[in-house]
Amino acid sequence: MPIRIATAPVSWGIMEVEGWARQQTYEEVLDEMVQAGYTGTELGPYGFLPTDSAELKRELEKRKLTLIGAFVPLPLGHLERHPEGLRCALETARLLAANGAPYIVLADEMNESRMAIAGSAGPADGFTEAQWEGAARLISCIAKTARELGVRSVFHHHAGTFVETPAEVGYLLDLTDPKLLGICLDTGHYFYGGGNPAEFARTHAQRIWHLHLKDIRADVLEKVRSERIGYLDAVRSGVFCELGQGNVDLAGVIHELSKAGFDGWAVFEQDVDPTVPGTNPLASATRSREYLRRVAGV
Repeated sequence: MPIRIATAPVSWGIMEVEGWARQQTYEEVLDEMVQAGYTGTELGPYGFLPTDSAELKRELEKRKLTLIGAFVPLPLGHLERHPEGLRCALETARLLAANGAPYIVLADEMNESRMAIAGSAGPADGFTEAQWEGAARLISCIAKTARELGVRSVFHHHAGTFVETPAEVGYLLDLTDPKLLGICLDTGHYFYGGGNPAEFARTHAQRIWHLHLKDIRADVLEKVRSERIGYLDAVRSGVFCELGQGNVDLAGVIHELSKAGFDGWAVFEQDVDPTVPGTNPLASATRSREYLRRVAGV
């Protein structure tokens, strides 16, 4: 089956960031997803879309949208908050299961110290060994319970978190069971963290169960690194862009995964601040969808 293309509320500026402006209702966002040519969506921050399963199902079905999964940030570095993280993740997993969504997308929550150096983090900026072990235990516990619900778990590396760089992603892979936990390769975040997404797709294709397609302007990222611009300000400055307008080898990623037999969803994302003048999520999502048809044939 060819790769299927979805999107997510984050492309409309709906982010898991306190105080981040939301300009549109969920009904408007879903309608624009359909208008832009997408057939699936992720949940977005818990509570943006309806959390009543029957209501959520009605809203998606009347637009012929498939629910793909949900991005769930976890307090991985704070052992005392792990019970809270477990509860929130499983609450989301139950909603996903009730609506037939295949994936829960786990991530470390964004952290002030790491957001300040996103794109420039080194080994000295990471977790302690005890934090890594605790993080792996929490992720594995969630993955086991979610599997019992019929939902597969993938981990999303993310700029501004403690699982950002290629070395950190690799270490998490080593600490977790490949039968239990897959990776959500985010092409933009892997590039942001200093990696080559197409190379990762070639060498780790069997571990990639889910895909986020995101593009980055390398010149903006270089400025972010040289001037130590924080992650949220980097988003506002346009480090993420429409697909095909940046420097990520998106066609190469899709080629490598298709060659390896990837059979799943790819989610277009463009992290934006909708209050920035000139931001038009519908127009950007439409052009990115057309780019995937034209260049990657999906």
